[in-house]
Amino acid sequence: MSSRNRPPVDPGTFRRTVGRFASGVTVITTADGERVHGMTANGFLSVSLDPPLVLVSLGKTSRTAKLLRRTRRYGVSVLADDQQLQSQHFAGRPAPGLVPEFDHVGGIAYLRGSISQIGCEVTKIHRAGDHLLFVGRVTHLACADREPLVFFTGSYRALYAETAGQLFTY
Repeated sequence: MSSRNRPPVDPGTFRRTVGRFASGVTVITTADGERVHGMTANGFLSVSLDPPLVLVSLGKTSRTAKLLRRTRRYGVSVLADDQQLQSQHFAGRPAPGLVPEFDHVGGIAYLRGSISQIGCEVTKIHRAGDHLLFVGRVTHLACADREPLVFFTGSYRALYAETAGQLFTY
């Protein structure tokens, strides 16, 4: 069957299918003057070790994507397992009284308490459907030995380790 004769992919089925891929949760930040802007994203991946490159995928109409096109710098904060409220905050569902705190390194802001911080300068921007892919050259790295926040099938999850046939939650 040629691709012209195939029925279109149902968006809901597509979302459910790719939602079966467990991922970490990141907050992508950039600064507009003194103000930090951020958004929750799970479209993040390592691209290259030499040179060190990462990629973030952002909706092309998002405020953060528009800012990244201008600022050409971004921070990736990989969230810890106790940062679900921060994830929801930067996904547009702020918790009353939550005031995000940031670490600033080299002019880039990172969410305080995150397990990894990756600073980037944009080297390329690619259009991909309704998203923009921002390839960034890594300029800063920091990490902590903590458990990650995990997202699977539309929900936050915990990691499990199997020891002697028993499951333990960390």
